[in-house]
Formats: sequence, C-alpha cells, structure tokens
Amino acid sequence: GPTASGKSAAALSLASALRGTVINADSMQAYSELAILTARPSDADMKLAPHRLYGTVPASQAYSVGSWLDAAAGAIAEAQGEGRVPILVGGTGLYFKALLEGLAPVPDVPAEIRAYWREQSKSLDARGLHAALAAIDPAMAGKLRPSDPQRIVRALEVIDATGV
Repeated sequence: GPTASGKSAAALSLASALRGTVINADSMQAYSELAILTARPSDADMKLAPHRLYGTVPASQAYSVGSWLDAAAGAIAEAQGEGRVPILVGGTGLYFKALLEGLAPVPDVPAEIRAYWREQSKSLDARGLHAALAAIDPAMAGKLRPSDPQRIVRALEVIDATGV
C-alpha cells in the first residue's frame, strides 16, 4: 500500500491479536541508517511484537529482491518455528510478487562484461544505450523505457553474457 496508509499499525494490531511476527517487506526500511526517513516502526512498537528485517542492511550495501527473498524465507521459518504467525508488511510490491511467484532465473554475468557495459553507460546517455539495445534486441528494447539506463544496461549485460 501507499506510504502513510496505516500498514504498520494494521500489522502491529494483527500481530498482537494473532501472536504474530511482523516481517518487513519495504526495501528502504531494511537499511539501518534510514529509520526516520522511512518511518520505520518505533522502538515502542517493536517491543509490542517481534519485528524482523528492519534496519538489517548497511546503506553502503546493495540489497536486491533476491537478498530480501532469502532473508524473508528465513524470517518466516523462524516465526513459524516459534509458533507465531508471519505478518509481512511493506510497500515494495516486487517483494510480494517474488514471494508469491518466485524470481525469474537471471544468468551470472562475468565481471568483465559488467565492467564493459558500466563503462559504456558513462559515455552514452540512456537514449544511446537504448539505441544499442534496439540494434541487438528490438523486442527487449520495446519493453524498456529509453529513460531507464539501469535496466537497459542490465539487458545489454545479459545479452552479451548469454548471446540471447
């Protein structure tokens, strides 16, 4: 749900009523340095019911949906092992989608290919990268906005690494 819509309060109420554990599903609330900026639950709220995956990642570390999925699986199992109901709450829809549907397999990209395309992204703007992608894979280029260099570079890396 949207920011400030009462998700955390509802989760805490459920956790109290159902003997639950609140498990974070918000990508920004995972970062340890962003407690106030992300409206992470207060210490008082965290004492009312167990909370997991809040403030566990340093801001200097990249945190992917795959990383969260692994951590969430552990937190869910831990809650169930304690006889508690796991209550997932947060505004990162991709996390819920990944939990319910799984992740598409993404091939490993060798470091040299990743470095090459990262370097290209410094000399080409997003439209130039999009044009390069369109020349190699028009169908994929059609799925990505020309203003989204991160996804365009990732697509170029995967194509370069796999030949597909």
